[in-house]
Amino acid sequence: MAKTKNFKVMYPEKQRSSWWYILPILFGIIGGIIAYFAIRKDDRQKAKKCLYIGLVLFAIGIIVDLAVLTSGIAEEQFGVPGY
Repeated sequence: MAKTKNFKVMYPEKQRSSWWYILPILFGIIGGIIAYFAIRKDDRQKAKKCLYIGLVLFAIGIIVDLAVLTSGIAEEQFGVPGY
């Protein structure tokens, strides 16, 4: 059930496949957004979880990238200038 301004809109709640979690795992935040909009009316909790997984994996990716760039590993092995 979803609220819209002053009245409630009834959406049929049906379970969606757990395969939707693959989208944010493979494509990060973009996959999470796509999965959220695809299943939000059928299974809102699973849609939110997909979005959260995409955001968490996006943040982990940024943290790992910064850690590699600031550690000097990228410069030593790949010739990429670090900070």
